[in-house]
Amino acid sequence: MGSKPLDGSTSLSPTPKDAVQEALALWEERERSRSELLAALDEAEADLQAGRYTDYTDESLLGLAEKLKHEARAQRKYEQP
Repeated sequence: MGSKPLDGSTSLSPTPKDAVQEALALWEERERSRSELLAALDEAEADLQAGRYTDYTDESLLGLAEKLKHEARAQRKYEQP
């Protein structure tokens, strides 16, 4: 009995070459995602070390939340016909 393809298709008997190509494509996509995440973490760490961040108090965090809600509501109104 054949194995089930990784992409969810219904063919039960992929050729070994197809299976290897599919596995390689999945691995490459995961590695790309992993590399992007690591780059974003490096950038965030550099920002922290350079002092490019904002400290929030409980009060200022509430103000930020209100500001973001206001902006989101304005954006939603803008996008509606």
